[in-house]
Amino acid sequence: MSERWYRQSGKDGDVVISTRIRLARNLPVYPFPAGMTVEQRREVCQKVRTALQAGEGKWEYLEMQNMLERDALAMVERHLISPDFAACTEGSGLLLAEDESLSLMVCEEDHLRLQAMGAGLQPDELYQKLDAIDTALDEVLHFAFDERLGYLTQCPTNLGTGMRASVMLHLPALQERGMVQQLANTVSKLGLTIRGMYGEGSRSEGALYQLSNQVTLGISEQAAIDNLKGIVAQIVKEERAAREEAAKSPVFADRVFRSLGVLQNARLLSHEESMKLLSYLRVGISAGLIDTITLDTINGLMYDVQPAAVMTAARVDMDAAARDAARAAMVRETLR
Repeated sequence: MSERWYRQSGKDGDVVISTRIRLARNLPVYPFPAGMTVEQRREVCQKVRTALQAGEGKWEYLEMQNMLERDALAMVERHLISPDFAACTEGSGLLLAEDESLSLMVCEEDHLRLQAMGAGLQPDELYQKLDAIDTALDEVLHFAFDERLGYLTQCPTNLGTGMRASVMLHLPALQERGMVQQLANTVSKLGLTIRGMYGEGSRSEGALYQLSNQVTLGISEQAAIDNLKGIVAQIVKEERAAREEAAKSPVFADRVFRSLGVLQNARLLSHEESMKLLSYLRVGISAGLIDTITLDTINGLMYDVQPAAVMTAARVDMDAAARDAARAAMVRETLR
């Protein structure tokens, strides 16, 4: 089995956890998913599945109606699917690449939601990979497109390119200084938005924030990506400067090693506490205070400690107390 992308670190990995590129596409001969019958949904699933699997690469097909709730929620936690899609029943399917870097939701808000994800900052590489798949599918499925409006989508905010480019940022130093809201106000004027770990309506966990483009109409895909990269570069610079200043205090090292001690020895760990401690530990590794644990390990743990992920790993539903015990055991084993 291929190594999962979220267990790796990439370019600017001390601050940029991951990059995601998503494309919304629709077939012209069907109504949007909100107005489709179950039979029409199944037809679209079959057409997309046939078109995709005729190309290169191996794809696993999963019907949402057959998926356990905990497994679906674990996929939400790994950003493979949206919360709304996790609740889908009949007539919705997920196509998934072996390493989970590529996924395709069929009959979510749009007929197709193609997605590419990777560690670190790599929007150009991911877009090129996704664009090749998009082009191959378009030759078979002939996506709905208007010369003036671009790709037609159920939600008007996705008209145009239908593309959302986002990065997951680790901003503990800027958060500590209370600068995230100021940053959010600034980037909103530049066509981007900062949200919590799981997008709109979610809160930050472990100082993780999602930065994504808002404008899809009247702008090219490359222009949107270039705008994102420019703003990310500035945020990375500011976060690193803030970390460097924080590291001058003895409190910084103490916090890092206390976090390591708790994570290696705790018998109960809540989701919130584990994310907070892993955030401190991640900064300490980036600063060179700890060289026996890698960023790759911490990146993987930040997904493994999520509630549904804990249950999926154990293959059993649990209450909060049982999850806290299982989470602590898993973290101890990983970091021992």
